[in-house]
Amino acid sequence: MATELQLVGAGLAAIGTGAAAIGVGIIFGNFVNGALRNPSAAAGQFTNAIIGAALAEGLGIFAFLIAILLYLK
Repeated sequence: MATELQLVGAGLAAIGTGAAAIGVGIIFGNFVNGALRNPSAAAGQFTNAIIGAALAEGLGIFAFLIAILLYLK
């Protein structure tokens, strides 16, 4: 069904899902590091961490969708 190039394209697009997971880990790792250094500022930065994680996950879901569409086309 799918040609070899479609499978290669789907695999390359799926890399974005792993990159999104790495991005979320970096976001929250840096948040925890900053919260431990300055606990009084942690509450004010938590919203920024959640927004950043949501954007990274959105890109991961988009990459997954593109991979599925390339695979099924």
